[in-house]
Amino acid sequence: MTEVLLKIGELAARAGVSIRTVDYYTSLGLISPAQRTAGNYRLYEPGDVERIHLVQRLEVQGVPLDEIATAFNTRQADVGPILDRIDEDLRALQAAAESASPEAHGVLAAIATRVHSLITLALEIPPLP
Repeated sequence: MTEVLLKIGELAARAGVSIRTVDYYTSLGLISPAQRTAGNYRLYEPGDVERIHLVQRLEVQGVPLDEIATAFNTRQADVGPILDRIDEDLRALQAAAESASPEAHGVLAAIATRVHSLITLALEIPPLP
């Protein structure tokens, strides 16, 4: 059974955002209409609700919208080098935390928590078709 496409107002309501937010996300390339009606209304996939929620979670973590759009629109064939770099960075963070003063240790722990949250969110991003 085929999923019913959503008009912009329906998408906004399901995602809990304004139509202006949907327009803005569309203009940034964070979401895109699946098709248009004969009357030129934009129609969106129901999965765009989750994509909007993912964008909002990333934004709350401090990731700028333009960087989210770039990440969504960049096809990376091999994520191995990216994961290697993250692993190196996390090891460096762990080493710094072990030798840090008590004051810096708290800051480094907060950074590690943020990194963990971002990696968890990144793993939730569905693969592009």
